[in-house]
Amino acid sequence: MTLAANRYSPLYFLASVGAGGLTVTFFMWLMFWVPHTGRPVPIFEDNWAMLTGGTLAQQAMVLGAWAGIAIFGFLNLKLLAFNLGRFAAFRRSDAYEAFAKSNAGSQVLALPLALAMSVNAAFILGLTFVPGLWSIVEYLFPVAMAAFLAIGWLAFRELGHFIKERLHSGGFDCSANNSFAQMLPAFALAMTGVGLAAPAAMTLVPVVAGVSIVLSTFFITAAIILALIVMVMSVRPMLEHGVNVEAAPTLMVVIPLMTVIGIAILRQNHGLHVSFEAHGTAADTLVLLTRFLSIEVIFALFGLAVLSRVGYVARFVTGSETSAGSYALVCPGVALSVMTHFWLNKGLVAAGIVAKYSVAYWAISGVAVAFQFAMIVLVWMLARKHFKPVSGAAVPA
Repeated sequence: MTLAANRYSPLYFLASVGAGGLTVTFFMWLMFWVPHTGRPVPIFEDNWAMLTGGTLAQQAMVLGAWAGIAIFGFLNLKLLAFNLGRFAAFRRSDAYEAFAKSNAGSQVLALPLALAMSVNAAFILGLTFVPGLWSIVEYLFPVAMAAFLAIGWLAFRELGHFIKERLHSGGFDCSANNSFAQMLPAFALAMTGVGLAAPAAMTLVPVVAGVSIVLSTFFITAAIILALIVMVMSVRPMLEHGVNVEAAPTLMVVIPLMTVIGIAILRQNHGLHVSFEAHGTAADTLVLLTRFLSIEVIFALFGLAVLSRVGYVARFVTGSETSAGSYALVCPGVALSVMTHFWLNKGLVAAGIVAKYSVAYWAISGVAVAFQFAMIVLVWMLARKHFKPVSGAAVPA
Protein backbone atom coordinates (compact mmCIF):
# COMPACT_ATOMS: atom_id res chain seq x y z
CA MET A 1 0.00 0.00 0.00
CA THR A 2 1.29 3.44 -0.88
CA LEU A 3 1.04 6.67 1.06
CA ALA A 4 -1.24 8.13 -1.62
CA ALA A 5 -3.61 5.20 -1.21
CA ASN A 6 -3.54 5.35 2.61
CA ARG A 7 -4.15 9.09 2.85
CA TYR A 8 -6.02 9.77 -0.36
CA SER A 9 -6.92 13.31 -1.39
CA PRO A 10 -8.47 14.52 -4.67
CA LEU A 11 -5.34 16.65 -5.03
CA TYR A 12 -3.58 13.48 -6.18
CA PHE A 13 -5.32 14.07 -9.50
CA LEU A 14 -2.60 16.71 -9.91
CA ALA A 15 -0.06 13.88 -10.19
CA SER A 16 -1.86 12.76 -13.35
CA VAL A 17 -2.08 16.37 -14.57
CA GLY A 18 1.65 16.85 -14.03
CA ALA A 19 2.50 13.71 -16.01
CA GLY A 20 0.23 14.89 -18.80
CA GLY A 21 1.95 18.26 -18.77
CA LEU A 22 5.36 16.60 -19.14
CA THR A 23 3.96 14.72 -22.14
CA VAL A 24 3.22 18.12 -23.67
CA THR A 25 6.76 19.35 -22.98
CA PHE A 26 8.22 16.50 -25.03
CA PHE A 27 5.72 17.18 -27.80
CA MET A 28 7.13 20.72 -27.92
CA TRP A 29 10.39 19.21 -29.23
CA LEU A 30 8.53 17.75 -32.20
CA MET A 31 6.29 20.80 -32.58
CA PHE A 32 9.14 23.25 -33.06
CA TRP A 33 12.10 21.12 -34.17
CA VAL A 34 10.47 18.81 -36.75
CA PRO A 35 9.32 20.38 -40.04
CA HIS A 36 5.59 19.88 -40.68
CA THR A 37 4.85 21.98 -43.74
CA GLY A 38 1.15 22.33 -44.51
CA ARG A 39 0.02 21.18 -41.08
CA PRO A 40 -0.21 23.07 -37.78
CA VAL A 41 1.21 20.12 -35.82
CA PRO A 42 3.74 17.36 -36.53
CA ILE A 43 2.40 13.86 -37.12
CA PHE A 44 3.93 10.39 -37.15
CA GLU A 45 4.98 10.67 -40.79
CA ASP A 46 6.88 13.93 -40.14
CA ASN A 47 8.72 12.40 -37.20
CA TRP A 48 9.48 9.23 -39.13
CA ALA A 49 10.93 11.21 -42.02
CA MET A 50 13.38 12.95 -39.68
CA LEU A 51 14.14 9.72 -37.85
CA THR A 52 15.08 7.94 -41.07
CA GLY A 53 16.62 10.83 -42.99
CA GLY A 54 17.85 13.35 -40.44
CA THR A 55 21.20 13.88 -38.79
CA LEU A 56 22.29 11.87 -35.76
CA ALA A 57 21.30 14.76 -33.45
CA GLN A 58 17.86 15.03 -35.09
CA GLN A 59 17.32 11.29 -34.81
CA ALA A 60 18.28 11.38 -31.13
CA MET A 61 15.89 14.27 -30.56
CA VAL A 62 12.97 12.39 -32.13
CA LEU A 63 13.73 9.23 -30.16
CA GLY A 64 14.01 11.26 -26.96
CA ALA A 65 10.70 12.97 -27.62
CA TRP A 66 9.03 9.66 -28.44
CA ALA A 67 10.38 8.09 -25.25
CA GLY A 68 9.23 11.04 -23.12
CA ILE A 69 5.76 11.12 -24.69
CA ALA A 70 5.34 7.37 -24.28
CA ILE A 71 6.56 7.25 -20.67
CA PHE A 72 4.68 10.26 -19.35
CA GLY A 73 1.62 9.59 -21.47
CA PHE A 74 1.42 6.13 -19.91
CA LEU A 75 2.05 7.59 -16.45
CA ASN A 76 -0.70 10.16 -17.01
CA LEU A 77 -3.28 7.48 -17.81
CA LYS A 78 -2.04 5.17 -15.04
CA LEU A 79 -2.34 7.88 -12.40
CA LEU A 80 -5.74 8.90 -13.76
CA ALA A 81 -6.97 5.33 -13.35
CA PHE A 82 -5.56 5.18 -9.80
CA ASN A 83 -7.29 8.42 -8.87
CA LEU A 84 -10.64 7.48 -10.40
CA GLY A 85 -10.71 4.30 -8.33
CA ARG A 86 -9.61 5.97 -5.09
CA PHE A 87 -11.88 8.96 -5.58
CA ALA A 88 -14.91 6.73 -6.10
CA ALA A 89 -14.14 4.97 -2.81
CA PHE A 90 -13.43 8.28 -1.05
CA ARG A 91 -16.77 9.70 -2.19
CA ARG A 92 -18.59 6.77 -0.56
CA SER A 93 -16.73 7.16 2.73
CA ASP A 94 -17.93 8.88 5.89
CA ALA A 95 -15.10 11.40 5.63
CA TYR A 96 -16.40 12.77 2.35
CA GLU A 97 -19.37 14.62 3.84
CA ALA A 98 -17.17 16.71 6.14
CA PHE A 99 -14.71 17.24 3.28
CA ALA A 100 -17.42 18.46 0.92
CA LYS A 101 -18.71 20.98 3.45
CA SER A 102 -15.28 22.51 4.06
CA ASN A 103 -13.25 24.92 1.97
CA ALA A 104 -11.46 21.88 0.56
CA GLY A 105 -14.67 20.77 -1.18
CA SER A 106 -13.62 22.60 -4.33
CA GLN A 107 -10.76 20.10 -4.72
CA VAL A 108 -13.20 17.80 -6.54
CA LEU A 109 -12.59 20.06 -9.56
CA ALA A 110 -9.23 18.32 -9.85
CA LEU A 111 -11.21 15.44 -11.41
CA PRO A 112 -12.39 17.30 -14.56
CA LEU A 113 -8.99 19.02 -14.72
CA ALA A 114 -7.26 15.63 -14.90
CA LEU A 115 -9.79 14.27 -17.40
CA ALA A 116 -9.28 17.25 -19.72
CA MET A 117 -5.50 16.90 -19.51
CA SER A 118 -5.73 13.19 -20.31
CA VAL A 119 -7.82 13.86 -23.43
CA ASN A 120 -5.14 16.32 -24.56
CA ALA A 121 -2.41 13.80 -23.79
CA ALA A 122 -4.27 11.05 -25.67
CA PHE A 123 -4.47 13.27 -28.74
CA ILE A 124 -0.72 13.87 -28.54
CA LEU A 125 -0.13 10.12 -28.29
CA GLY A 126 -2.27 9.60 -31.39
CA LEU A 127 -0.52 12.28 -33.43
CA THR A 128 2.88 10.95 -32.41
CA PHE A 129 2.47 7.20 -32.78
CA VAL A 130 -0.49 6.44 -35.08
CA PRO A 131 0.35 6.37 -38.81
CA GLY A 132 -2.31 7.87 -41.08
CA LEU A 133 -4.22 9.53 -38.26
CA TRP A 134 -4.24 12.89 -40.04
CA SER A 135 -6.34 11.42 -42.87
CA ILE A 136 -9.29 10.98 -40.50
CA VAL A 137 -8.59 13.83 -38.12
CA GLU A 138 -11.61 15.88 -39.26
CA TYR A 139 -13.86 13.09 -38.03
CA LEU A 140 -12.14 13.14 -34.65
CA PHE A 141 -12.71 16.83 -33.94
CA PRO A 142 -16.47 16.54 -33.21
CA VAL A 143 -15.75 13.55 -30.97
CA ALA A 144 -13.07 15.50 -29.10
CA MET A 145 -15.35 18.51 -28.64
CA ALA A 146 -18.12 16.24 -27.33
CA ALA A 147 -15.67 14.75 -24.81
CA PHE A 148 -14.53 18.17 -23.63
CA LEU A 149 -18.14 19.37 -23.37
CA ALA A 150 -18.93 16.39 -21.15
CA ILE A 151 -15.92 17.25 -18.99
CA GLY A 152 -17.01 20.89 -18.92
CA TRP A 153 -20.50 19.88 -17.83
CA LEU A 154 -18.96 17.82 -15.00
CA ALA A 155 -16.80 20.77 -13.95
CA PHE A 156 -19.74 23.19 -13.87
CA ARG A 157 -21.90 20.65 -12.02
CA GLU A 158 -19.32 20.16 -9.27
CA LEU A 159 -18.55 23.87 -9.08
CA GLY A 160 -22.24 24.75 -9.01
CA HIS A 161 -22.87 22.29 -6.18
CA PHE A 162 -19.98 23.74 -4.17
CA ILE A 163 -21.15 27.34 -4.65
CA LYS A 164 -24.85 26.62 -4.08
CA GLU A 165 -24.15 24.89 -0.78
CA ARG A 166 -22.09 27.83 0.45
CA LEU A 167 -24.64 30.41 -0.64
CA HIS A 168 -27.49 28.44 0.92
CA SER A 169 -25.92 27.25 4.16
CA GLY A 170 -22.73 29.29 4.47
CA GLY A 171 -19.80 27.50 6.02
CA PHE A 172 -17.04 28.92 3.85
CA ASP A 173 -14.21 29.92 6.19
CA CYS A 174 -12.82 33.12 4.67
CA SER A 175 -10.05 33.33 7.25
CA ALA A 176 -8.80 29.90 6.11
CA ASN A 177 -8.82 30.97 2.47
CA ASN A 178 -5.24 32.23 2.79
CA SER A 179 -3.91 30.72 -0.44
CA PHE A 180 -4.93 30.38 -4.07
CA ALA A 181 -6.34 26.89 -3.48
CA GLN A 182 -9.76 28.03 -4.74
CA MET A 183 -8.12 28.74 -8.12
CA LEU A 184 -8.35 25.03 -8.97
CA PRO A 185 -11.86 25.30 -10.51
CA ALA A 186 -10.65 28.09 -12.82
CA PHE A 187 -7.75 25.88 -13.91
CA ALA A 188 -10.18 23.05 -14.68
CA LEU A 189 -12.39 25.31 -16.81
CA ALA A 190 -9.36 26.73 -18.64
CA MET A 191 -8.04 23.23 -19.41
CA THR A 192 -11.42 22.36 -20.87
CA GLY A 193 -11.35 25.57 -22.89
CA VAL A 194 -7.91 24.93 -24.38
CA GLY A 195 -9.02 21.46 -25.42
CA LEU A 196 -12.11 22.87 -27.09
CA ALA A 197 -9.90 25.38 -28.93
CA ALA A 198 -7.72 22.67 -30.51
CA PRO A 199 -10.03 21.95 -33.49
CA ALA A 200 -10.02 25.64 -34.40
CA ALA A 201 -6.25 25.45 -34.89
CA MET A 202 -6.32 22.30 -37.03
CA THR A 203 -9.59 21.97 -38.93
CA LEU A 204 -10.22 23.15 -42.49
CA VAL A 205 -14.00 23.12 -41.97
CA PRO A 206 -15.24 26.63 -41.06
CA VAL A 207 -18.27 25.34 -39.12
CA VAL A 208 -16.06 23.17 -36.89
CA ALA A 209 -13.67 26.07 -36.39
CA GLY A 210 -16.52 28.42 -35.50
CA VAL A 211 -18.05 26.03 -32.97
CA SER A 212 -14.61 25.41 -31.48
CA ILE A 213 -13.94 29.14 -31.10
CA VAL A 214 -17.34 29.87 -29.54
CA LEU A 215 -17.25 27.00 -27.03
CA SER A 216 -13.64 27.55 -26.00
CA THR A 217 -14.27 31.28 -25.56
CA PHE A 218 -17.10 30.52 -23.14
CA PHE A 219 -14.94 28.30 -20.93
CA ILE A 220 -11.91 30.57 -21.04
CA THR A 221 -14.07 33.57 -20.11
CA ALA A 222 -15.59 31.64 -17.20
CA ALA A 223 -12.10 30.68 -16.03
CA ILE A 224 -10.87 34.27 -16.11
CA ILE A 225 -13.88 35.57 -14.16
CA LEU A 226 -13.52 32.86 -11.53
CA ALA A 227 -9.77 33.41 -11.22
CA LEU A 228 -10.21 37.14 -10.66
CA ILE A 229 -12.83 36.53 -7.97
CA VAL A 230 -10.58 34.05 -6.19
CA MET A 231 -7.59 36.40 -6.24
CA VAL A 232 -9.62 39.19 -4.66
CA MET A 233 -11.02 36.81 -2.04
CA SER A 234 -7.65 35.32 -1.13
CA VAL A 235 -5.32 38.29 -0.79
CA ARG A 236 -6.85 39.74 2.39
CA PRO A 237 -6.78 36.46 4.40
CA MET A 238 -3.15 35.95 3.39
CA LEU A 239 -2.25 39.45 4.57
CA GLU A 240 -4.16 39.00 7.83
CA HIS A 241 -3.18 35.45 8.76
CA GLY A 242 -0.18 34.65 6.59
CA VAL A 243 -0.19 32.06 3.86
CA ASN A 244 -1.44 28.53 4.49
CA VAL A 245 1.92 26.75 4.45
CA GLU A 246 0.62 23.44 3.11
CA ALA A 247 -1.23 25.25 0.30
CA ALA A 248 1.64 27.62 -0.53
CA PRO A 249 2.32 25.98 -3.94
CA THR A 250 -1.08 27.24 -5.11
CA LEU A 251 0.36 30.77 -5.18
CA MET A 252 1.87 29.77 -8.52
CA VAL A 253 -1.25 28.20 -10.06
CA VAL A 254 -1.64 31.43 -12.04
CA ILE A 255 1.35 30.27 -14.13
CA PRO A 256 -0.27 27.19 -15.72
CA LEU A 257 -3.53 29.12 -15.95
CA MET A 258 -1.82 31.78 -18.09
CA THR A 259 -0.13 29.17 -20.29
CA VAL A 260 -3.40 27.34 -20.93
CA ILE A 261 -5.28 30.55 -21.69
CA GLY A 262 -2.44 31.79 -23.91
CA ILE A 263 -2.38 28.59 -25.97
CA ALA A 264 -6.17 28.69 -26.28
CA ILE A 265 -5.99 32.23 -27.69
CA LEU A 266 -3.25 31.21 -30.15
CA ARG A 267 -5.40 28.32 -31.34
CA GLN A 268 -8.40 30.58 -31.74
CA ASN A 269 -6.38 33.17 -33.65
CA HIS A 270 -5.08 30.51 -36.02
CA GLY A 271 -8.63 29.29 -36.64
CA LEU A 272 -9.81 32.83 -37.26
CA HIS A 273 -6.97 33.31 -39.74
CA VAL A 274 -7.48 30.07 -41.68
CA SER A 275 -11.28 29.87 -41.69
CA PHE A 276 -12.45 33.48 -41.39
CA GLU A 277 -9.64 35.58 -42.91
CA ALA A 278 -8.92 37.45 -39.67
CA HIS A 279 -5.25 38.27 -40.08
CA GLY A 280 -3.10 39.10 -37.09
CA THR A 281 0.60 39.91 -37.27
CA ALA A 282 3.66 38.27 -35.79
CA ALA A 283 4.19 41.42 -33.72
CA ASP A 284 0.71 41.03 -32.22
CA THR A 285 1.49 37.47 -31.21
CA LEU A 286 4.85 38.50 -29.73
CA VAL A 287 3.23 41.16 -27.55
CA LEU A 288 0.46 38.77 -26.47
CA LEU A 289 2.87 36.01 -25.46
CA THR A 290 5.25 38.44 -23.77
CA ARG A 291 2.41 39.71 -21.59
CA PHE A 292 1.46 36.19 -20.56
CA LEU A 293 5.08 35.23 -19.91
CA SER A 294 5.60 38.40 -17.86
CA ILE A 295 2.66 37.50 -15.62
CA GLU A 296 4.09 34.01 -15.19
CA VAL A 297 7.54 35.25 -14.24
CA ILE A 298 6.07 37.69 -11.71
CA PHE A 299 4.02 34.97 -10.02
CA ALA A 300 6.97 32.58 -10.15
CA LEU A 301 9.16 35.05 -8.27
CA PHE A 302 6.35 35.75 -5.80
CA GLY A 303 5.63 32.07 -5.21
CA LEU A 304 9.25 31.03 -4.87
CA ALA A 305 9.89 33.83 -2.37
CA VAL A 306 6.99 32.65 -0.20
CA LEU A 307 7.96 28.98 -0.51
CA SER A 308 11.49 29.86 0.57
CA ARG A 309 10.26 31.92 3.51
CA VAL A 310 8.01 29.15 4.89
CA GLY A 311 10.56 26.41 4.16
CA TYR A 312 8.11 24.43 2.05
CA VAL A 313 10.59 22.36 0.05
CA ALA A 314 12.57 21.33 3.11
CA ARG A 315 9.37 20.20 4.83
CA PHE A 316 7.21 18.64 2.12
CA VAL A 317 9.54 17.74 -0.76
CA THR A 318 12.86 16.69 0.75
CA GLY A 319 11.73 16.44 4.38
CA SER A 320 9.62 13.94 6.30
CA GLU A 321 6.26 15.71 6.05
CA THR A 322 3.87 14.87 3.22
CA SER A 323 1.15 16.75 1.41
CA ALA A 324 -0.77 15.83 -1.74
CA GLY A 325 -0.66 19.53 -2.58
CA SER A 326 3.06 19.16 -3.34
CA TYR A 327 2.04 18.03 -6.82
CA ALA A 328 0.83 21.59 -7.43
CA LEU A 329 4.53 22.46 -7.80
CA VAL A 330 4.82 20.48 -11.04
CA CYS A 331 2.31 22.42 -13.14
CA PRO A 332 4.04 25.84 -12.89
CA GLY A 333 7.40 24.49 -14.05
CA VAL A 334 5.79 22.59 -16.91
CA ALA A 335 3.79 25.66 -17.90
CA LEU A 336 6.88 27.88 -17.92
CA SER A 337 8.65 25.38 -20.17
CA VAL A 338 5.77 25.25 -22.65
CA MET A 339 5.22 29.02 -22.65
CA THR A 340 8.95 29.64 -23.20
CA HIS A 341 8.85 27.42 -26.30
CA PHE A 342 5.83 29.29 -27.67
CA TRP A 343 7.25 32.72 -26.81
CA LEU A 344 10.48 31.87 -28.60
CA ASN A 345 9.06 30.21 -31.71
CA LYS A 346 5.72 31.94 -32.23
CA GLY A 347 6.95 35.27 -30.84
CA LEU A 348 10.65 36.04 -31.20
CA VAL A 349 11.38 33.87 -34.25
CA ALA A 350 8.16 34.71 -36.09
CA ALA A 351 8.78 38.44 -35.54
CA GLY A 352 12.33 38.17 -36.84
CA ILE A 353 14.05 39.08 -33.57
CA VAL A 354 15.80 35.72 -33.12
CA ALA A 355 16.95 33.50 -35.97
CA LYS A 356 15.82 29.90 -35.69
CA TYR A 357 18.58 27.50 -34.63
CA SER A 358 20.94 30.38 -33.81
CA VAL A 359 22.98 30.53 -30.60
CA ALA A 360 20.34 32.77 -28.99
CA TYR A 361 17.62 30.34 -30.10
CA TRP A 362 19.27 27.36 -28.45
CA ALA A 363 20.06 29.38 -25.33
CA ILE A 364 16.39 30.23 -24.82
CA SER A 365 15.34 26.70 -25.76
CA GLY A 366 17.80 25.50 -23.13
CA VAL A 367 15.87 27.45 -20.49
CA ALA A 368 12.65 25.69 -21.52
CA VAL A 369 14.35 22.28 -21.44
CA ALA A 370 15.88 23.09 -18.03
CA PHE A 371 12.41 23.76 -16.61
CA GLN A 372 11.22 20.51 -18.19
CA PHE A 373 13.93 18.32 -16.69
CA ALA A 374 13.68 20.04 -13.31
CA MET A 375 10.03 19.00 -13.23
CA ILE A 376 10.93 15.44 -14.22
CA VAL A 377 13.25 15.30 -11.21
CA LEU A 378 10.51 16.75 -9.00
CA VAL A 379 7.97 14.18 -10.24
CA TRP A 380 10.47 11.41 -9.49
CA MET A 381 11.08 12.76 -5.98
CA LEU A 382 7.37 13.09 -5.24
CA ALA A 383 6.60 9.64 -6.68
CA ARG A 384 9.18 8.06 -4.35
CA LYS A 385 7.53 9.83 -1.44
CA HIS A 386 3.85 9.36 -2.25
CA PHE A 387 3.60 6.24 -4.42
CA LYS A 388 6.38 4.05 -3.08
CA PRO A 389 5.04 1.14 -0.98
CA VAL A 390 5.27 1.95 2.72
CA SER A 391 5.02 -0.26 5.77
CA GLY A 392 4.83 2.30 8.53
CA ALA A 393 2.61 5.27 9.10
CA ALA A 394 3.69 8.50 7.45
CA VAL A 395 4.26 11.69 9.35
CA PRO A 396 1.10 13.78 8.78
CA ALA A 397 1.33 17.31 7.48
